[in-house]
Amino acid sequence: MEKKFGTDMTVGSIPRHLLRFSIPMLVGNLIQIGYSIVNTIWVGHLVGEDAVGAVGVSFPVFFTLIGLAMGISMASTILISQYYGAKHYKMVEKAVDNSFALALIIGCVLTVAAILSSDFLLKMMDTPQENFAMASSYLKITLAGFILFYLGLLINSILRGIGDTVTPLMFMSVGIGINAVLDPFLIGGFGPFVSHGLNGAAYATLISQAIAVGISILYLNRKGHFVAFNLRRLALDKHITALLFRIGLPSIVQQSLISISSMFVSTFVNSFGSAATNAFGAVVRVDMFAFMPAMSMSMAVAALTGQNLGAHRPQRVKDIFRWGVVMTSCITVLISVTVVLLSRIILIMFGLGDDAKVMGIGISYLHIVGSCYIFFGIMFISNGVINGAGHTIITMTFSLLSLWLVRVPLSWYLSKTSLGIRGIWAAVALSFLVTMAVSLTYYLSGRWKKSVIIKAPAPVQYVE
Repeated sequence: MEKKFGTDMTVGSIPRHLLRFSIPMLVGNLIQIGYSIVNTIWVGHLVGEDAVGAVGVSFPVFFTLIGLAMGISMASTILISQYYGAKHYKMVEKAVDNSFALALIIGCVLTVAAILSSDFLLKMMDTPQENFAMASSYLKITLAGFILFYLGLLINSILRGIGDTVTPLMFMSVGIGINAVLDPFLIGGFGPFVSHGLNGAAYATLISQAIAVGISILYLNRKGHFVAFNLRRLALDKHITALLFRIGLPSIVQQSLISISSMFVSTFVNSFGSAATNAFGAVVRVDMFAFMPAMSMSMAVAALTGQNLGAHRPQRVKDIFRWGVVMTSCITVLISVTVVLLSRIILIMFGLGDDAKVMGIGISYLHIVGSCYIFFGIMFISNGVINGAGHTIITMTFSLLSLWLVRVPLSWYLSKTSLGIRGIWAAVALSFLVTMAVSLTYYLSGRWKKSVIIKAPAPVQYVE
């Protein structure tokens, strides 16, 4: 009898598959981002506005590593989803083992390199002196947990590749729940705990990630899951490793371009002083929340696209795209309206209400950028189809165009005009529009229809 986990999304209702896949992932991501927002609120109220700025200025550095991890993890998702759709289960297992081996090697190297260079990067970003000391210590602790973050991300990505988003939600909820309990105690030093200030937030995240990854590995191994972490099976298969890098390298470059451009934009923002840095530290958290529904739907679209192309059913992808756009647009417009109308209340929640200058800067960002979220939302869906087909070099090119020909140069130029910091916000919004336009153009061309799956042997089935 075939021993199969996951969900076959090559048959059945497309909107039902999209909802079944994306809702648990969205709930998990919203919980995570919601907790990140609550964490920022704790930091703002217990430590102060400079601590919020320190978290904000540290984020682009850590996000650079996240981008690298997401690139390889996305490659694993794409490859596994296509093998799974083609019912090559033995190849799924080989791809999983290879992905874990790569994660351990790459994660350890990047962790050490990032910690050693963290202060240099913060100085390069022109971090204000009021924020530097806190940002430096907070960032080093956060970077120490990168390997745990990477393993957790990879486990979730592998499970999503076979259509399982409920199990990752369980793991994520455990980690976030532990983090939420530890955070106020380690930040504020309530009860028998010693106050660690901003560093307490980093320690809480480190501890919770370690527990969540440990639980996820134990759970999958006890279930006998064919995507379990097994040290005895870990090996680098030359063919699969090459394919993972072929698919993942463009995504790594894409995510790195996003991260590095964020560093540049943060540098431009920091030049306007600590008030701008503090405001920006809060509004980027709002962006993270706003993008989550579209990102979750994009991952669902990519997984469905991968499975259906692996099963040689490209005709279903048009419906996947159409339903993805409809669902994403509805929720993204609602978020935009809420952010624009309630911008002042949102910023007060972050503890920024005492400084009129900080409030003014934050409100201007949410009004300009928040009103353009729909462009980014639609782009996520068309990119989801393109990535699901394995054409990640195309979406990398889109990022190159949007970020380095629009966002970064325009942010620099417009910030020097009478628009001031509002020129940076306008450049960000315009980059959303450009990315959506080029992504939709490529999707409509139909060039994504040729998938990158290897011509594998006949499906190997598990028997028991």
